[in-house]
Amino acid sequence: MSLAANDPRPKPVQVADVLRRDITEGTYRDGRLPPTRELARMLGVAGQTVRDGLSILVDEGLIFSASNRGYFVTAASAAPGPKQDTTEEIKEIRSQIQALTQRVAALEGRATSDGA
Repeated sequence: MSLAANDPRPKPVQVADVLRRDITEGTYRDGRLPPTRELARMLGVAGQTVRDGLSILVDEGLIFSASNRGYFVTAASAAPGPKQDTTEEIKEIRSQIQALTQRVAALEGRATSDGA
């Protein structure tokens, strides 16, 4: 695992992207990221570059730092639910809206017949 040499983006952003991908793919199942020194070696960058990349992920809420213990994946990002296809999600929302529309129409029908 190393950064792309031809990527024009700042190195900390590249580090954050690599780690974000690894986190979403479930690479760190125990929730703990490797030490900064090891990440720097693996990515072929300076330790400060890794710390800057980690800081980006901390700001996003994807990881947190436990002082002198390292970096850990947050609970929300550690166990992502199964991703649903967008089309299926839209169908489900549409179905729920149709059901609510029918309920509202029925209530309005009762209200007008009771008031007439």
